[in-house]
Amino acid sequence: MLNPIDNMATHKLSPILPLTAEQDALVQRILTFTTQHLSAAQPAIFTLYGDAGTGKSVVLAHLFNQLQTAARTQRTNALAQTENYFLVNHPEILKVYREIAGTQPHLLKKDFQRPTSLINRIAKGQSHPDVLVIDEAHLLLSQADHYNNFYGENQLDDLIAAAKVVILVFDETQVLRMKSFWTEQRLEKHVAPYPHAAYRLTHQFRMHASDHLVRWINDFTHQRLHPLPADTGAHYDLRVFEDAEEMRQAVVRRNQEVGLSRIVSTSGYPSTLDGGKHYVTEGNFHLPWDQYNYTSTPWAELPQTINEVGSIYTCQGFDLNYVGLILGPLVGLDANNQLVIHLDRNTDVETFKKRADLTDPVVLKQVKQQLILNSINVLMKRGVQGLYLYAHDDRLRHYLQHRSA
Repeated sequence: MLNPIDNMATHKLSPILPLTAEQDALVQRILTFTTQHLSAAQPAIFTLYGDAGTGKSVVLAHLFNQLQTAARTQRTNALAQTENYFLVNHPEILKVYREIAGTQPHLLKKDFQRPTSLINRIAKGQSHPDVLVIDEAHLLLSQADHYNNFYGENQLDDLIAAAKVVILVFDETQVLRMKSFWTEQRLEKHVAPYPHAAYRLTHQFRMHASDHLVRWINDFTHQRLHPLPADTGAHYDLRVFEDAEEMRQAVVRRNQEVGLSRIVSTSGYPSTLDGGKHYVTEGNFHLPWDQYNYTSTPWAELPQTINEVGSIYTCQGFDLNYVGLILGPLVGLDANNQLVIHLDRNTDVETFKKRADLTDPVVLKQVKQQLILNSINVLMKRGVQGLYLYAHDDRLRHYLQHRSA
């Protein structure tokens, strides 16, 4: 039966949810690292690695709550009266954290910021941060972006230069656009000059899926296509649909039963940033893309969005109960059952913005393909209880429907 509170995105990231022993020990380790480096001569950095769904954001939520509690209530603590911020370069996730702030006694909405906003405040002498906690650091801009009012060269470098301790989470498989292009190797070069430590989370918490299915998704999004595993998880519902409209109806039923169930899609359908509606159409399926969300409520929690198609821009970082994913025209299967990415069919103009440091045609093609594959990985891992799939490409759809281990 639907419990609206338990299905709120804020509940899923609440700092009062219980942690595992590993997570709790990790929070304490990062707190110790932070207090040890607050008075050091140069900034220190703690990096938390992990795939989608491994609990990175939950750890950060607990960590930041404890940081701010110490800063505002414990006069003898090394963190007393420190100026600390939680940063995330994703407007929908930022809404969730600010909602959480309204429920906790020692968290303020102003503690949660977009990176560009804080960088500009620092440049004006309006902020002097001690500790910065960065969620989804793979979304930090790694080149200037005038659209987002960032005129520096790299947001992470600017933030490190301004703080005493930086704590960040990173997943290179969630890098989705050229202007925020990162790899673990690139990140490590930026971190190397400073005292630093790292930890990697590996256990999948979001999806109730089997390890076999999680590995299948990871292989799929590295163009290693295998038959779907027979064991998808005793409490996980995986289905492949012949008809996109039938999939939509199934997602609607799930939404009525348990809430937080939505249709999402890859790029490949008409989409422009002109304020108008643009539609994803597959046979009898015909719904508009997600509209810009001007409310303080996350997109997935708005009742009317059951009649929209979500994108990586509204879904990345969120837990949905069930997700219906349309694999659009840019992904297909060739005659040798090899997964192919049709870069010329990409319709998201923000994905492939040019970079001065990526000019080799072969490397550039590889990077572009991986950005598309990363977006598929992100979308496939949204569903806690189930993943429903529909592929635009006939050959791929048939393969998914009829091939199992």
